[in-house]
Amino acid sequence: MQRLGGAAIPMPLSSNKIQYIVGNAEILEGMKSIRALQPFDDRVIEFFNALAGKLRANRAYPDISTFAFWCRAGALKREKEKYDDIAERLGKGIIFHVAPSNVPVNFAFSFAAGLLAGNANIVRLSGKEFEQIDIICKAINELLADEFTDLAPYMCFIRYEHDKDITDAISMMSHVRVVWGGDGTINEFRKSPLPPRSTEINFADRHSLAVIRADRYLELDNKDGLVRDFYNDTYYSDQNACTSPRIVMWQGDDDSVIEKAKEDFWKRVHGAISGTYDLAAVQAVGKLHALYKAAASYDVEEEDAEDMLITRLNIDEIDEELMDYKYNSGFFFEKDIKGLDEMLPLCTNPCQTVGYFGVEKDEIYEFIQKFRPHGVDRFVPIGKTMDFALIWDGYDLIRGMSRRITVL
Repeated sequence: MQRLGGAAIPMPLSSNKIQYIVGNAEILEGMKSIRALQPFDDRVIEFFNALAGKLRANRAYPDISTFAFWCRAGALKREKEKYDDIAERLGKGIIFHVAPSNVPVNFAFSFAAGLLAGNANIVRLSGKEFEQIDIICKAINELLADEFTDLAPYMCFIRYEHDKDITDAISMMSHVRVVWGGDGTINEFRKSPLPPRSTEINFADRHSLAVIRADRYLELDNKDGLVRDFYNDTYYSDQNACTSPRIVMWQGDDDSVIEKAKEDFWKRVHGAISGTYDLAAVQAVGKLHALYKAAASYDVEEEDAEDMLITRLNIDEIDEELMDYKYNSGFFFEKDIKGLDEMLPLCTNPCQTVGYFGVEKDEIYEFIQKFRPHGVDRFVPIGKTMDFALIWDGYDLIRGMSRRITVL
């Protein structure tokens, strides 16, 4: 054991293999004795409102603006109102967040949920260099050095290469481990044990769908607005987010109406991405490879296209294995449907989100109640699939990262 400022630091955590972006080794060690907060502590809400103020000035990255809008005091107080047992709750202690490498701002939402639940937070940042991460961490450091020094002991953001000793040490001091990044990442971190009473919240590999009611699309005055929303759900993250639709289902009874809607929609999508979305050669090759794999197992028909910015594969029959052939970079399956029940084969456990346009909520509720799909945690309008919520993938993050104390 090495000592730093009077605190005993486990050797793996004092290693020069760890880069501290927010906080330091002493803060990390001190988390073992820190007092948990109540969920939605007033001081925590003040902190996030100040952070939102700093980040709102940055307009270069829409995902930063989205996070800033989400963590305003007014928005968080509305979230607080959804919980009727806060007076009986405290944070569980230390949350170890493992951020993904495909969604730059995800770490901030995960951290926010942990702090709002009343916990100290260790965040392992992605090793990928994203300017969004730098901007948010800089703003947090500025706040902790000024008016929020009292909250500094509750946050430590780090980077380290895959090192089981470090992961073991952090895991053994954690009360909840939250892993974003897919099945392989989850399985790797599960090799590091947690204390007996600690829990895991794992966000595994998922896929998402989109449903568009063809006739209502054609009636829409602002079609370009819907296209922008679709772009934000798909191309903005290069379809790497689990929330990004991989198949677009066109609902309607008239084939000619569906074809007309498709033609108009995809023409507008192509116009929106031309000149703004760069498709690298390796991505183009990857799309071809995915197309050939899918064609070897399914009866698919590729739509003609003037370039490879959009790859569309029409498919008549779907099953739960279809998403094994998904790809990113503007790679979409398409299917015409008459009712929502036809998407049921894809609504298995790995299915996370259904983005929709022109579909009535009553129809969605009827589908859920009648067919009780094994998967699908969210039905949200197209353009909102990436909007973070404190209930995510079916997990209530506030309740999952806090404990309820009963008094009889």
